[in-house]
Amino acid sequence: MSYQAYLDAIEKKTSKTPEELLGEAAARGFTPQSKAGDFALWLKNDYDVGRGHAMALFGVLKNGATISDKHVGSGTSHSDASTELRLDGIDRR
Repeated sequence: MSYQAYLDAIEKKTSKTPEELLGEAAARGFTPQSKAGDFALWLKNDYDVGRGHAMALFGVLKNGATISDKHVGSGTSHSDASTELRLDGIDRR
């Protein structure tokens, strides 16, 4: 599963874009220095998001929407189309 696919799955499950969830996280006081476990617990309790998916979104909170080019265009199951993740929602693509 690509990094973008993790974010898309979160959006499908919660009906909120990654951008909206990150805004909600900020309003709750989450920062890049927050503990990943606390962030994952919030998503689990409020949206029933699993740990792996929560960690993908936490990675965006911590590191921003730019990812390594390691898997970009690799043709593997982890292949992403770009180093820039889309946070604005599936419908905006």
